[in-house]
Amino acid sequence: MLTRTRSIPLPWGNAYGLARTLLALGTAGTLVFSSTATLFRPVVTIGEYPLCQGMTAGGAFCLVPRGQFDLTRWLCVAVLLVVASGWRPRITALPHAYISFSVFSGIAIGDGGDQITWILSLLLALVALGDGRRWHWQPPEDSTAGEPTTRATRGWALLGTSAWTIARLQMAFLYFQASVAKLPHTEWADGSAMYYWANNSSFGFPEWLRPLTDPVVYSPVGIAALTWLPVAVELALSAALLMPQRRRWVLLPLGIAFHLGIAVLMGLWSFAFAMWAGLFLLLTPIGHSLPLLMPGRSRKRTEGTTPGASATPNDSSPATPEPAASPSSPRPLVS
Repeated sequence: MLTRTRSIPLPWGNAYGLARTLLALGTAGTLVFSSTATLFRPVVTIGEYPLCQGMTAGGAFCLVPRGQFDLTRWLCVAVLLVVASGWRPRITALPHAYISFSVFSGIAIGDGGDQITWILSLLLALVALGDGRRWHWQPPEDSTAGEPTTRATRGWALLGTSAWTIARLQMAFLYFQASVAKLPHTEWADGSAMYYWANNSSFGFPEWLRPLTDPVVYSPVGIAALTWLPVAVELALSAALLMPQRRRWVLLPLGIAFHLGIAVLMGLWSFAFAMWAGLFLLLTPIGHSLPLLMPGRSRKRTEGTTPGASATPNDSSPATPEPAASPSSPRPLVS
């Protein structure tokens, strides 16, 4: 008689590691390429940043005198580079989340990317706290060694999988809100919105790209396509969790190219790094390991094993049976 078993995937593949790296690099870039005077300055009607009120008083830049902001900034960069390297995710998880909070709550020029980074780094900290690997690029130890899993491992796996799922829902809602919020505005409905963004004094397209972008911006068909394409892409990404995994793989390079275009055309690089991290969490299977990011020896060892993973309900189409899991797919942790 066959008995049904419930299983959860081990979430510690390198896809979540890549997301951690992207988040850390985005915040590090903000701190490296912005001076202390630019990051922490007075804002009209609000006050001088950091405000250090309520919960934000616990941020790193509220715990030191203003004269030590430069030193604190570079210490944060050093920690973020360690996080980005992938070393000891269990140790660096909470420092990463704390620095992301400190930057988001402390700087005067924060944007949506800083807020997304803080939320995702906090959720990924819950994944990383159960990750005992030396590097987050390595394959999960339990999935390669074949050793029996412990109750503690099951608990950490459940916590990590739950946090990753919440991150997915957060990203799906973010894209849904971003697309739907544009629809009531006349400029987005008639296809002219990007004309005004392209010529905006703060976020307009760079001069060195004008010879390439102006023929599109000043063409009725071109500007309509440039306006409606982001709405279509965001709507598709918001519905990704309702799609089978094979379609999510198609959306991944599309989403990466979409945010690369925003970064190049509008200069929002830290926002792009945050959204790229979110895309890997949204569109890859929980616990997935990307073969190209695996160390050489680990990749060969993993490729030589017999696939024994099963897709999670969220990552397969109920109508179409999925093929056997690839060697880089997460193995389920049977409870």
